Amino acid sequence: MTRPREGDTHTFERTFTPEEVRQFADLSGDEQARHLEPDDEGRLLVHGLLTASLPTKIGGDLDVLARSMEFEFHRPVYTGEALTCEMKIDSVAVRDDHYDLGGSVTCWNERDEEVMTGTVEGLVWK
Repeated sequence: MTRPREGDTHTFERTFTPEEVRQFADLSGDEQARHLEPDDEGRLLVHGLLTASLPTKIGGDLDVLARSMEFEFHRPVYTGEALTCEMKIDSVAVRDDHYDLGGSVTCWNERDEEVMTGTVEGLVWK
């Protein structure tokens, strides 16, 4: 892992499938009809915490051990929608054996509408 730096941005893109939403429903136990029954356009509503797995992927790529994550969900996400998630490193504090970092997250859909924003705090071991 290279040293995290303030101002670095990292991006991940993903489109969730109906099968992934069903798997998450089974795994999480959140089997609300809105996640399992298609809407008039044949789409399933993606769970908020499944959407929140986008910044989790970025954090994993950066070897971040999360301490806290806070998300705000602005609009629904549906299967088949292309999503982009960006994490910006807002702060880095150098410690003896690790870096403390804080980041901001923005995720948007293919219509450039924000679907989720949030903050992440964690550490990266040296």
